[in-house]
Amino acid sequence: MEKFQLIIIGGGPGGYSAALRGAALGLKTLLIEQERLGGTCLNHGCIPTKSLLHCASLYRSLQSAPEFGITPGEVAFDYAAVQRHKNTVVENLLRGLERLLKSAGVTVWPGRAELLPGRQVRAAFPGGETRTAQFDKLIIATGSSEVVPPVPGADLPGVIFSREALALTELPSSLAVIGGGVIALEMATIFAAFGVDVTIVQRSILLRREDREMVRRLAPCLRRQGIRVLTETALRGISAAPDGKLILAVEGPRGKEELTAEKVLLAVGRKPSFGGLDLQAVGISCSERGIDVDEHMATSVPGIYAIGDVANPGYFLAHTAIHQGMVAAENAAGGSASFSGKAVPVCIFTHPELARAGMTEEEARAAGYAVKVGKFPFSANGKAFLQGEGEGVVKIVADAETETVLGVHILGPHASDLIQEGTLAVAAGAKLPELERLIHPHPTLSEAFWEAALAASGRPLHLSTGRPR
Repeated sequence: MEKFQLIIIGGGPGGYSAALRGAALGLKTLLIEQERLGGTCLNHGCIPTKSLLHCASLYRSLQSAPEFGITPGEVAFDYAAVQRHKNTVVENLLRGLERLLKSAGVTVWPGRAELLPGRQVRAAFPGGETRTAQFDKLIIATGSSEVVPPVPGADLPGVIFSREALALTELPSSLAVIGGGVIALEMATIFAAFGVDVTIVQRSILLRREDREMVRRLAPCLRRQGIRVLTETALRGISAAPDGKLILAVEGPRGKEELTAEKVLLAVGRKPSFGGLDLQAVGISCSERGIDVDEHMATSVPGIYAIGDVANPGYFLAHTAIHQGMVAAENAAGGSASFSGKAVPVCIFTHPELARAGMTEEEARAAGYAVKVGKFPFSANGKAFLQGEGEGVVKIVADAETETVLGVHILGPHASDLIQEGTLAVAAGAKLPELERLIHPHPTLSEAFWEAALAASGRPLHLSTGRPR
């Protein structure tokens, strides 16, 4: 039986990052993955979603090209070809990841892992072969799975999850999206851009973890794209119509009604997946919220760590899994690294994008802060305006007493890229005067962040305040 200094179960972003870091630190490392390296993110989540969103954005831009004096001719798309492009992107990144792990000296076993007594792991390979290895340190990175709502008819043909939605080679004429979180809104954005009749059905509010003002600003943007948004609306059941479509029985502020759609996408959230591991048998503390960990990503069993979606508290973000994987690997090698969730950027790739770092205004007030807020619209930003991307706003939430930045929220073009300045401001405990003195290049979208900092002090440069400055 082979012995490894570090074994990682799960080859998603957190798992493969932990393997690369562990190997770089000189640990003999084994990575076990039962499906495909890269996990949900690379194969069925982040990457394919953003590939389709990019294609949708290109199509949208070509449609609006005449506004800028460009005549591209007839604008059309071949969705099967869009899917082929997405698949090529995924396969190329997968091959690159395989080469990277090999060059780092990481051993990879393609099998289903099982925890055994005596700090051992057995992997069952697809062909029936099994191998057993012993470990000094173990990192569990088994990820998450879709939440299946207990709704009658959820198992009918035509009712799909995000994995199936991303793989469709033909567009449905209509799509009902059940859920109001990140996955639901991104999927709605993709399909609406390609002309699908999309309805969002959400039992509560959209994006409940985000700043309420920013969500209120996003909602009309979604509706202008032709997306029907039904909030505070419960799905009671799904049934098959004689013509093969699906009938949704819903109940909301307007009472009971029926919706019809060719496909129904269930996107109500994700939950930790333990990958079939018997955690209690080896004494690992866990619950339905995931495996309990401390700031070092350590579990209740010495030498065993948990990272990513399976760890509690959970973030369900690839980039947090990556950083947690690096922390766990460094600690497995004898270090004392820690993970802080103080400044985790959250990016939602709708149109326009919505991104956040730090506290919402509601969270800051609930925590007892006297809040100072600065906002600047992209409609007053030169570059956004000339690009025809004036929708949205930058919002900075700060402590009124110390002027320390508590949270940054961006709704607008390239928000997912611009948020990193906000992430740095929150992580470093930056103060508003420091942001005001930071020179931003002109003309750029980043100037909107600077102007929001000025606005928090009541003196934006390119926005009328109605009073002398």
